[in-house]
Amino acid sequence: MRRKFNPQLNLFMVMAQNQIAKELQQMSQALEAIPNVLDLAYQDLVRSALPTTGREGMTAEQVLRCAILKQYRQLTYEELAFHLEDSSSFRGFSRQGMGQYPCKSILQENIKALREETWEAIHRVIIICAKKEKIETGRKVRIDATAVETDIHHPTDSTLLADGVRIITRWLAEGKKLSPAPGYSYSDHRRVVKKRVLAILNTRKEAVRRSAYQDLLVYAGKVRGYALAAIPKLASHQARERKDFFAGKVLAEKLARAVGILDKVIDQTDRRVFKGEQVPASKKVVSFFEDHTDVIVKKRRETEFGHKIFLTGGKSNMILDCLIERGNPADTEQYGSLLHRQNDLYGRMPRQVSADGGFASKDNLAFAKEHLVKDAVFAKKRGLSVPEMAKSAWVYKALRNFRAGIEAGISTLKRAFGLDRCTWKGWEGFGRYVWSSIVSYNLLVLARTKLATT
Repeated sequence: MRRKFNPQLNLFMVMAQNQIAKELQQMSQALEAIPNVLDLAYQDLVRSALPTTGREGMTAEQVLRCAILKQYRQLTYEELAFHLEDSSSFRGFSRQGMGQYPCKSILQENIKALREETWEAIHRVIIICAKKEKIETGRKVRIDATAVETDIHHPTDSTLLADGVRIITRWLAEGKKLSPAPGYSYSDHRRVVKKRVLAILNTRKEAVRRSAYQDLLVYAGKVRGYALAAIPKLASHQARERKDFFAGKVLAEKLARAVGILDKVIDQTDRRVFKGEQVPASKKVVSFFEDHTDVIVKKRRETEFGHKIFLTGGKSNMILDCLIERGNPADTEQYGSLLHRQNDLYGRMPRQVSADGGFASKDNLAFAKEHLVKDAVFAKKRGLSVPEMAKSAWVYKALRNFRAGIEAGISTLKRAFGLDRCTWKGWEGFGRYVWSSIVSYNLLVLARTKLATT
């Protein structure tokens, strides 16, 4: 039976006295002071497909604390399972009882059941509690944007074509193992495709490169044809064994999705390599596995593959808000939305706002002033004067320097909380990963603030 929390702590469950243990103790106290936070996690666990009868599983409190612990220490699920068994401090924080040792698969199933909306709601409750304790008032904020990569290899047309051939061939082979075997045939071209990819990577001759690309398109077209012939046969497959009853339909859906992506890769390869066209970033396919990935192009910077997030930080170094956007939107387009979200969070606009130079525009400055923001400063002026943005040159310089502080927060999120690269799958997994990292980071900021005052 699923429960929200552990009714009683073990008498012998004590924390160590090193720095990490002290931080965990303060983070634990912060979670205990947050009202109704376990209700949010409990509803997700009950709503998920995880069993609710039989052997007693992890409580909502344990799942939430294990998720925070994983992000706080940047552990894999296997490492988290080990430390929960080996470390008394980790067991005390996660409320694990004697003889309770969740394995990595159980931890993964439970933690990934927590939705993005739940993490965001937990974040908002933490921010409200920080306001009540006068740790963060939200009167002075700083805004910046950064990109978070998805878990893909560097995409090129040749490797994407090879990925399509590889995964479609693999699923066609799996379909042939069903009983009775579906009536389709295919050939395995993975070896020759790999040779053509290596030829493209290693050659300096344009003629050799174009010839290899031509061969890749031919083999990709053949594999596409095999899949199109197999899809209807797999979709209507009648398995003899119960365990294979839905296997054919699942494989048919996977193949249909892969063929759709392969069509786009073939088209963009033909346009770029043979027709000399520039394919817009918004139209490019960069992964068969994380097909939600966007191409983030920045001037004079290396192109990144992932999603752009917009962060609002406070004077306490806490991250007050996060906005995750699809595509590669301009910073100037998000300024008003970020201020509106601050108004929703605190019931008023900030008194002072300092944003990165990418947000600077006359319209954004006018918007801030119309909504009673006293000082709206941008790191780059872009045609704006200091008197228009702030009441004095001293205030402008102070707020500009204040904005630079959010770079340290972003750096910490990326280095210590894994926000440089999202390792969870899918668009939904991306949102969950980002918000779980921010929640864990904010709890650590709260813990260190309280430790510094004691």
